[in-house]
Amino acid sequence: AAASASAAASASGAAHVAARGAAAGMSTGGGGTKSSRLADKFGGTVVDDIYAHAMKKQTGVALKYMLDFGANPIGRQLILSSQFLHNELPVRLAHRAAELENLPYGLGTKSSVLKVRDWYVESFRELRSFPTICDTSDEARFTDVLRSIYRRHNNVVPMMAKGVAELRLEMDRQARLAEMPEVHQFLDGFYLSRIGIRILIGQHIALHEPSRQNHIGLVCTQCSPVQVAQDSIDDARSVCLREYGASPEVTVYGDPKFTFPYVPSHLHHMVFELVKNSLRAVQDRFESEDSDDGRCEPPPIRVVVAEGVEDVTIKVSDEGGGIPRSGLPRIWTYLYSTARHPVQLAGGEDDSAADGAGPAVLAGYGYGLPISRLYARYFGGDLQIISMEGYGTDAYLHLNRLGNSQEPLP
Repeated sequence: AAASASAAASASGAAHVAARGAAAGMSTGGGGTKSSRLADKFGGTVVDDIYAHAMKKQTGVALKYMLDFGANPIGRQLILSSQFLHNELPVRLAHRAAELENLPYGLGTKSSVLKVRDWYVESFRELRSFPTICDTSDEARFTDVLRSIYRRHNNVVPMMAKGVAELRLEMDRQARLAEMPEVHQFLDGFYLSRIGIRILIGQHIALHEPSRQNHIGLVCTQCSPVQVAQDSIDDARSVCLREYGASPEVTVYGDPKFTFPYVPSHLHHMVFELVKNSLRAVQDRFESEDSDDGRCEPPPIRVVVAEGVEDVTIKVSDEGGGIPRSGLPRIWTYLYSTARHPVQLAGGEDDSAADGAGPAVLAGYGYGLPISRLYARYFGGDLQIISMEGYGTDAYLHLNRLGNSQEPLP
């Protein structure tokens, strides 16, 4: 964590210098144009404020704290929450805006990436212009601002994916994926930060909604991993049926009565992605073999939910042929996917795609596994993939059940 903080501070410092140079009319490389720079679009005062906040330290929040704080959402608690967000969110948005301004390989000049950067700057300006929050009336108006920001950032992931996909096509013949570690490092930090921002805003908004049984905001205090896994499986099989006209069976092993505090939408996202990958691998493998030698039905995918003292672990096992050992590092990059690529460079901006619709939107971008791992790590868990080439793949999703892990802020 210390190393990450140090790296982030160094990156912010470098970004500060580069952006100030650009504002003064100096060339920063990467194919940028004058009209695309922050200072030209928003003015020096806004840029100064952004980089002043980008130099500040971010404050992490633990799941357990969110549960304790939101257990009794009376007026005073909501005012404290909004005051914290009023101070914290501009810092987090500024960190990302500064990075988006100074990306390598010309990524920051792509129109879709510029649009994302402008969304971050616009949200930053809204928060900075909002007056000090003193009473419930201020808090209610601030929550409306948060709702607007939350909606504005709905399409960040597909828009960033479009820019990265354009870069991938440009760089395809010039460099190998391993030669662009800066892009992968940036995207890891960017998406991890986005998860945190949306959790903080979403939790505050959810505390204003009608209470749901066993929920504190977005967090379900009695989340059943077996039930969420079954829902994820049903959704993933529906996608497979639409794509192939058939779907392998999926068997779940575990105690459906076991529950623990977690964010069900995060868990659904991760299990959906793992099962979807396994379904596609098994279907592709046995569909081709069926046509060759008339083999029987493909073997079922197995999902095992295990309850440990520290972790809840979900294993997804398939017999889809596995991944070559040399190819395993590539599954964690944002520039690799075995699915058909969805970006049509000749068309317009893909504004219709919304990450709120689930990870199926991102199939083909190569984002499913790396972002699922970030979701796991956000609350202190992890995602590991072990594969046997020629047989199949096991995915181990570890979820921290203690809830006392701090956000891993980039």
